[in-house]
Order: sequence, then C-alpha cells, then structure tokens
Amino acid sequence: MRTVLAYVLLIATLLPGFSQWGTIAYYHANKEYIAKVLCENRAKPELHCDGQCYLAKKLHAQQEQQDKATTERVQKTPDFQLFYQSGLPFSFPAMVPASATILPDYLLKSYLSPPSSRFQPPQV
Repeated sequence: MRTVLAYVLLIATLLPGFSQWGTIAYYHANKEYIAKVLCENRAKPELHCDGQCYLAKKLHAQQEQQDKATTERVQKTPDFQLFYQSGLPFSFPAMVPASATILPDYLLKSYLSPPSSRFQPPQV
C-alpha cells in the first residue's frame, strides 16, 4: 500500500513538468494531420511550417495556463507573521560602570589604526 501511494504521489508531482512533452509527442505523432488540417500556413508551402505554428500556439497556451495557476496559488497562500515588532524602538540603557577608565590618545591610536609595517603585500 505504501509503495502504491509513493508512486501515485511521485507521478502527481512530476506530471505538470511533462505536460509540454506530451504536447510535443502529440505533435510528432500527428504531424501530417496537423500540417494538412490545423496549420495556419498550409496555403503557403514555401514557409515549410508543417504545423509548427500550431505547436507553438499550444505550448504558449499551456505556459500561460501554468503561469496563471501559479500566480493564483501564490496569491491565495496565507501569510504567517513570525515576528512582532512593537511601535517603540528598543534601546539599550547606558551601562557604563563608574570605574571605567578611558585609554589615553596614544593607546587609542595604536589600537585603532591599521598595522602599517607588519602586513605588507608581497613585492613582485
């Protein structure tokens, strides 16, 4: 029972991707009939259309139908709010201890300035 269900789900998942291949297979199987009866350019044999206009229209219609279905599905998807942001911005209170010491300027410059002599690019 599980294998049958697995195959049904696999086919249902892969079937929309094969719809265009089905249309192309139908075109190749009935190429003569399409070229003689359904082709728009059958009166102009110098174009060598052979029903490709019919195939192009069918593929375009299928693509539009799939795009429309996808758009409707995306629009109907419910939105879930995962995070809540309050109207007031959050701020950290100033938590500087009274005994904090400030470094002198010469130490700040040495800590904040990039090392100039230690990391040199290779000389070519």
